[in-house]
Amino acid sequence: MPELQYMIFTVVILALIFDFINGFHDTANAIATSVSTRALYPNHAIILAAGFNFFGAMVSTGVAKTIGAGIVSSPSIVDEKTIIAALIGAITWNLFTWWFGIPSSSSHALIGGLIGAVLISVGVSGLNWNGVGIIIVALIASPAIAFLTGIIIMNIIFRLFDKANPHVVNDKFRKMQIFSAAAIAFSNGSNDAQKSMGIITLALFSGGFITEFEVPLYVKILCASAMAIGTATGGWRIIKTVGGKIFKLEPPSGFAADLNSSLVVFSATLLHLPVSTTHVVSGSIMGVGTAKRVNAVRWGTAQQMIKAWGMTIPITAVIGASAFILVEAVF
Repeated sequence: MPELQYMIFTVVILALIFDFINGFHDTANAIATSVSTRALYPNHAIILAAGFNFFGAMVSTGVAKTIGAGIVSSPSIVDEKTIIAALIGAITWNLFTWWFGIPSSSSHALIGGLIGAVLISVGVSGLNWNGVGIIIVALIASPAIAFLTGIIIMNIIFRLFDKANPHVVNDKFRKMQIFSAAAIAFSNGSNDAQKSMGIITLALFSGGFITEFEVPLYVKILCASAMAIGTATGGWRIIKTVGGKIFKLEPPSGFAADLNSSLVVFSATLLHLPVSTTHVVSGSIMGVGTAKRVNAVRWGTAQQMIKAWGMTIPITAVIGASAFILVEAVF
């Protein structure tokens, strides 16, 4: 029993570390556009994002249940060593991509780590392939949807303000970006923090500490707090990529990207689907840029990001599997 408690404690600490890293890794999603258009000072933007990340994380647990119970064939067959290995895989990849300023997906990293750890520890039968398929489709489809809806929203703005004074329009949208930044931060919290909630709940359930797969209130508060603190730390390397290297944002396009991203991410939350806020925001920025002019988007940067997206799940699966072998040897 003491050894099991130690393992559960390790899972909780690693999950909160993942959530913290997820916070500063994905801060760029919520504030890059508003900072790049100078709608908000960086420090003010981070405080706003941290607060709304926390509140967003408290609204639902549907995504947590999808992560914790939808990927594995049964929560009872996954032990703490497997979960620890999955978290090591996700954390390793997040730190690597953060260091090089690559806006990769924490969601992809966690799912890939869990898939690899389960495959090596339990085998193919340990995965709920129908659930994995639905999650991967959601992860792939969400940035494509954000791209298309970004084009639509930006074209609507063009039509509505076509004959207006550019300086007046920029000033109005710069103020409106405060609200759109809050919206994407709230949506980000509502989806991303739940992933760690799901992992911790999976560990508690498999260890017999809870009798049904429901996220305890204290787990929600811990994960929401860890993400908010991580967000407050900031992730300036990724902010530079998202905010300026994909497309030169102006207040109207920044507002459109944030509004569009928040709608796509929160819709996924309502459907209990884990999506990558990083990918959705990047897809939105590409969409609003394309609406202005196709060659306005820096497609070279976009191509590098898409390659990183495609590599994330396979690489983290390998890291997760390798980490399980190491954890098994140590414990």
